[in-house]
Amino acid sequence: MRVQFAEYIQANIQLYSMRNGLDLSPYEVSSFVRSELAKSLRSRNPYTVNLLMGGYDPIKDKPELYWIDYLASSAPVPYAAHGYAQYYCLSTLDKHHHPDISLEQGMKILRMCTDELKRRLPIDFKGVLVKVIDKNGIREEPYSDDKQVYAP
Repeated sequence: MRVQFAEYIQANIQLYSMRNGLDLSPYEVSSFVRSELAKSLRSRNPYTVNLLMGGYDPIKDKPELYWIDYLASSAPVPYAAHGYAQYYCLSTLDKHHHPDISLEQGMKILRMCTDELKRRLPIDFKGVLVKVIDKNGIREEPYSDDKQVYAP
C-alpha cells in the first residue's frame, strides 16, 4: 500500500511538471501529498502511511523536510524520525542538531542515533541507507555500520 501511494504521488508530480513546465517546490509537493492523504482518509480504503518528505528549494536555496502522518497532518521540521526510532533518536537530535550543521556533523549525529538503536532495540540491526539531498540533487552517502555496541 505504501509503495502504491509513493508511485501515485511520483506519477502525479511528474505529470504536473510535464503539463505546466514547472517543477514543484518541496512545500508544494508536501501540500499535494497532504491533500491526497486527506482525500484518501474519507474513502473506504484510506492510505495509512506516515512519511518524511524532503527536498531542496532552489528559490529559498535551502533544503526542506516535512513530517506527514496518516491523518494528513503536515509540519515542516528541521529533523525527524518515524517508528520506534523516534523514541530513541529524537532526544539525540534535539540535543545535537543546529541550523548550520555540516554533512560531517550530521553523520556523527546519525552514528549516535544508530548506536542508540543498536543498544536499545532487540533486533539484528542491518544498517542504514543514507541519502543526501542538496542543491546538487540526491545522492547516496557511504555509511559503514559494522561497529559493535554493547549495552551497559
